[in-house]
Amino acid sequence: MSAALCLSALGGAVLAALPGPAFTLSWTHSVEKTEWREEWRIDGGRLVLTEARVKGSGAGMEPPEGAWLADGWWVWVPSVPPQERVILAASSFTPDHKLCAGGECRPLHGWIGNRIGGPVPSPLELKPCR
Repeated sequence: MSAALCLSALGGAVLAALPGPAFTLSWTHSVEKTEWREEWRIDGGRLVLTEARVKGSGAGMEPPEGAWLADGWWVWVPSVPPQERVILAASSFTPDHKLCAGGECRPLHGWIGNRIGGPVPSPLELKPCR
């Protein structure tokens, strides 16, 4: 059985378990209004960032040395160590993050709906399910 990705309220209960082990996270940069994408996988009980891409540059999103241009995207392999969790906060200046897992893409908060009763939490935490 492959690893699952858990979506939780920060420090709280699991709100959704998504199919793993790979997922894509994307969002719109609040200043440049361009899309940023990250490819992640679950490996050894941690989140591993395998690729990043951005559809442009500027305002703190310059591609690093070694990035290459592919179909209008700057692409690179980040040198980020495996993470226990990734915390995502919503911004009132941009649309919700988009999360693709198991062949399905939804806005981040669309994975949990409003099953928790009350406002949808922010920030949200991504981590391997245990």
